[in-house]
Amino acid sequence: MQQLRIGIIISTTRQGRYADKPTRWLLSHLGMFPEISAEIVDLRDFPMPFFEEETSPAHAPPHCVHARAWAAKVAEMDGFIFVTAEYNRSIPGVLKNALDYAYHEFNHKPAAYLGYGGVGAARAIEQLRLICVELQLAPLRNAVHVGMEQYLATANGDRQLGEIDFLNVSATSMIQELIWWTRALRAARVGADAHRELLA
Repeated sequence: MQQLRIGIIISTTRQGRYADKPTRWLLSHLGMFPEISAEIVDLRDFPMPFFEEETSPAHAPPHCVHARAWAAKVAEMDGFIFVTAEYNRSIPGVLKNALDYAYHEFNHKPAAYLGYGGVGAARAIEQLRLICVELQLAPLRNAVHVGMEQYLATANGDRQLGEIDFLNVSATSMIQELIWWTRALRAARVGADAHRELLA
């Protein structure tokens, strides 16, 4: 059976970011599920300017070469896990900007979430779910929330994320749900494409 391609989107680009720690842990955890082929999608590799296109990518591809590369990478994936901080009760601006630069490439794919910081970035993830709805992503219920206590302990090296039992349980639950939805939505997209070809 063809593996499910999952993109782990790192949602902040600042120097000294914490995001690399949970991303590496999550990638290792995903390795326990042979049906998944996971890839890190780092926004540092797609240095897009503030959105300044003449129209939404829902209507025309962006002119920005980095935005086109970003959209192409998104198109390769069957589903996503967003690894996000919480900035002022919302998502990092660089992530919102990136989401504004793609549309069709996200449609009808599932999105899961890992948040870290105050209240485990729960407020940021709730806003991110709303944005995902507009992009016709399917936001999933189960998520991983690394609260402030766990954040501080793992940021300074006193503990490792993999040593915290409830995070491992949350990650497994999230990934299992992601697998179900990724399979279902990929089958639906394939069926829809075949139907369009028959009508062409």
